[in-house]
Amino acid sequence: MAVPEWLSTDERVRHRYHRPAAAGVRTDLPDWVAEPVREALARLGVEQLWEHQAIAAEAAFSGRHVALATGTASGKTFGYLLPVLTASIDSRVGFDVAQRGPLELGRGHSALYLAPTKALAHDQLRVVDSLGLDGARVSALDGDSDAVERRYARDFARYVLTNPDMLHRSVLPRHQQWVRLLSTLRYVVVDEAHRYRGVFGAHVAAVLRRLRRLAHHYGADPVFISASATVADAGDLLTRLAGVDDVVEVDTDTSQRPALDYLLWQPTEDPHHEAADLLARLVSEGRQSLAFTTSRVQAELVALRAQRQVPAASSIASYRGGYLAEDRRELESGLQSGRLQGVACTNALELGVDISGVDAVITCGFPGTVAALWQQVGRAGRAGRDALGVLIARPEPLDAYLCEHPELIFDRPVERTVLHPENPHVLAVHVAAAAQELPVTAADAAWFGDTLPGLLDGLTAAGHLRRRASGWYWTRPDRAVDSIDLRAAGGRSVEVVEEATGRVIGQVDPSAADRTLHTGAIYLHQGEQWRVVGYQPGDHHAVAVPDRPGYFTQPLGTSDVRVISELRSRDLGAARLCFGTVELSSQVTGFLRRDEASGRVWDSHPLDLPRHVLRTQSSWFTVPEGRLGGIAARDLPGAAHAAEHCAIGLLPAFAPCDRWDIGGLSTTCHPDTGELTVFVHDGHPGGAGFAERGYEQAEAWLAATLERLLTCPCASGCPSCVVSPKCGNGNQPLAKDAAARLLELVLG
Repeated sequence: MAVPEWLSTDERVRHRYHRPAAAGVRTDLPDWVAEPVREALARLGVEQLWEHQAIAAEAAFSGRHVALATGTASGKTFGYLLPVLTASIDSRVGFDVAQRGPLELGRGHSALYLAPTKALAHDQLRVVDSLGLDGARVSALDGDSDAVERRYARDFARYVLTNPDMLHRSVLPRHQQWVRLLSTLRYVVVDEAHRYRGVFGAHVAAVLRRLRRLAHHYGADPVFISASATVADAGDLLTRLAGVDDVVEVDTDTSQRPALDYLLWQPTEDPHHEAADLLARLVSEGRQSLAFTTSRVQAELVALRAQRQVPAASSIASYRGGYLAEDRRELESGLQSGRLQGVACTNALELGVDISGVDAVITCGFPGTVAALWQQVGRAGRAGRDALGVLIARPEPLDAYLCEHPELIFDRPVERTVLHPENPHVLAVHVAAAAQELPVTAADAAWFGDTLPGLLDGLTAAGHLRRRASGWYWTRPDRAVDSIDLRAAGGRSVEVVEEATGRVIGQVDPSAADRTLHTGAIYLHQGEQWRVVGYQPGDHHAVAVPDRPGYFTQPLGTSDVRVISELRSRDLGAARLCFGTVELSSQVTGFLRRDEASGRVWDSHPLDLPRHVLRTQSSWFTVPEGRLGGIAARDLPGAAHAAEHCAIGLLPAFAPCDRWDIGGLSTTCHPDTGELTVFVHDGHPGGAGFAERGYEQAEAWLAATLERLLTCPCASGCPSCVVSPKCGNGNQPLAKDAAARLLELVLG
């Protein structure tokens, strides 16, 4: 039994789920596995495979694209490593169906491994190195690689472990230097495929199409293998991600697994404080534990609070994005060795870094999707011991709703990944990059789809491309890829620099820099607090000094939405429901100082930062004034605002997004509609598909929103229903009861 007595009897536990252990189904290694690979596996004690590993390996070796989607720690790695390493060792790159034997390439074989994080690629390197295969010739390639490592990857490696960003910025634009790799490319492994969703996924899909185009140019036609622990319709996802068909989907997990006990916990105080307390107690009992939070700041704060409660504070640390490479590696090593017994982290540790021996996983706040939740708890039980998971609900609509409807977590399949590879805002810039790599022709519609002619016309009219008899050419002296950031809309990261020494402390995504690095902001890094004394967004840096002021900061801002085009609409009760393109304008206008211990607001300070404009997609509903009966005029602004907040909070239950991927705006008379209007929009350029999913699921989504408003026990609104942690207007005005009446009218 993984649940300690003191935890199982706690009144804050709202629901308990038990998954029994499974024995697993084994099978023999395929006959084609190279003898050196067999011997290496035997040295590790692996003489048989789980059945799903063998099915995936056989399909990939025979030249079929494979989507492998089984549970965390189910051994997906060997499912793709067997064909990759076998072909690498003896040049048998595939299976000749006609001759019933291996294909001989003659000039060797290569493979690419793509991971969404550097940590995951380096973990893969550790796994391959542990096999001790002399002929494997494996190399990691990322932004931390020095000149020698890059040269080895380019000129000698057979298995290159990298990420989509490096492929996009370094390999594809300099493809002439990578001919050896591209001309012999047999396999492309896309690990943690479920992370490639929304705009990031659309960017990666375009990069993979550019890769396939260049590989084809040099005579290769690689097999794609995707791996993911938690994804629905894995085969369809790989088809949309890489543009391939004939995909074999392997989604039945036949591995041995420990029992799991999972608790839903509804706190009585600050959920992050309770997460820290729970982390400290589990660590004190000798249980290696992870506590996932939903922000970088909270990862730091949870670690600090937990450290104060254990005898050896150094046994607990924080882990998040923005750390320097050497910091990340040291933390990962500490987890794997057991030196670190507790880590408060963001989803940077959600992925497949092999952390053996983790006993418990705490998730503070629903992470946005059921898939992500199971991915996180999958970190527990890897040493064969029973696993413990705890979801601590935050005081937000979605978390409260899930505590009342646990079946949405435990009895429902994981979400289908939202990915639109045809997003024109994304695809157009990659077509331009492809034209700089090789002139684009009409035949390239095979890679970029049927919208290619229109994209080429637009790029030509804008002066980015020039048409010649042999195709479309890039016209500018700069590199097209330098203007494309796969993960953010704002270019390269902003560096945080220590004022006294000039040392780089960390990095922040440019889309979040105004909110987190404005002058006066408190920046947390590995338990240390820094106060920002200078912010220069144009120069991509902020200057900070160490400080412990006893408060943290929360940004304030304004936003506006303008309708550009209405793409779809339908009637819904007293309302009209729409989906289309909108233009957002936003600005950080100030910040609050909040007490570090209690969260109480100390004061507010104004800021003078630039206004940002973003074109994206939104769903919205409008209600004519004549159909708003029963709602007092004075309550209409608060009704629309409260309905907006609650709807945003619940959309992640119906579309696989995080609350921070979306935003909203409400008004009693919008200038573009002339009526009461509530918008819920994507937070990414061109849209990410989340608002569109909201339009498609509007009846169920808004019904759940109404239920939350009606069942929340608070008197006039609270964080569990209508109070938003990201409201730029300080959550004013809000009218909970009037919002419920408004949604009753909308739903008819």
